[in-house]
Amino acid sequence: MLYPILALITGLILLVWSADRFVLGAAATAKNFGMSPMLIGLTIVSFGTSAPEILVSLMASTSGAGDLAIGNALGSNIANIALVLGVTALIAPLPVKSGVLKKELPLLLGVTILAGILLFDLQLNRVDGIILLIALGVCLYLFSRFQKNASNDSLAEDEELPSMENRSAIFWLITGLVILAASSKMLVWGASEIAYSLGVSKLVVGLTIVAIGTSLPELAASIASALKNHHDIAIGNIVGSNIFNLVAVMAIPGLVAPIGMEAIVLQRDYVVMLGLTFALLAFALWQKPPSINRFEGGILASAYAGYLVLLYTMTVS
Repeated sequence: MLYPILALITGLILLVWSADRFVLGAAATAKNFGMSPMLIGLTIVSFGTSAPEILVSLMASTSGAGDLAIGNALGSNIANIALVLGVTALIAPLPVKSGVLKKELPLLLGVTILAGILLFDLQLNRVDGIILLIALGVCLYLFSRFQKNASNDSLAEDEELPSMENRSAIFWLITGLVILAASSKMLVWGASEIAYSLGVSKLVVGLTIVAIGTSLPELAASIASALKNHHDIAIGNIVGSNIFNLVAVMAIPGLVAPIGMEAIVLQRDYVVMLGLTFALLAFALWQKPPSINRFEGGILASAYAGYLVLLYTMTVS
């Protein structure tokens, strides 16, 4: 048990560090090649913070642990909304830009409903994976359109895009990606071995340990932004990351190793994710001006604690 625990802890630490390096290198490289700041924020940075989930899903699928990959995708979205945004809003209220409220949040809701439709038959096959990849292409196209139509209502994250020589940017892009791959493999192995030893299903491990671990980049970025009074980065980054989790991360097990899943995935985990997505949109709408304050943050954080209790209760019963 010692080596799996060490692999899990080391994998999580390297995952967070390499994700930060990857985002830094990717954003700087994109900036050097002339991509606009807002488009970088909506695509490169969101994709970068979703890179741990994508690589964990790939490693899990190729290792015969497709249920861990699905649990990672759904669990990461649950953790991003309830844990990451909840904790960040407790630190500082989060104003929601009108562009995010009118465009990105409805897009996230639409992608979430699409994922539910594909999971309804309790199968994730290659056709489902292809549909999700097509949805990824549509989302990237819409992000580009949103950016072209945007005015000054951009993410504060855009203002902090790094300036770096192209050689250094490419170095950190490649180095971050390589270490992400290695740490993802280490994390999946450690989590799977611990699950076997404790008699816990890989799905639950994916929904909890791995999901929280791969959401740490989002948590770190969101809290840091709140402390710097750049609050809108939190919602923009989480919305983008959740979209990528559904259309990229969840597509991988369908394409690599099509699997069936238990009904509980749809009845419990997907329903929780959908409910939290609706709650996020509702919380942003009922404030004038749109925002998520400490009260809503407390509700989200409490909801995540309740979800973990539910998982534990259903696992031991």
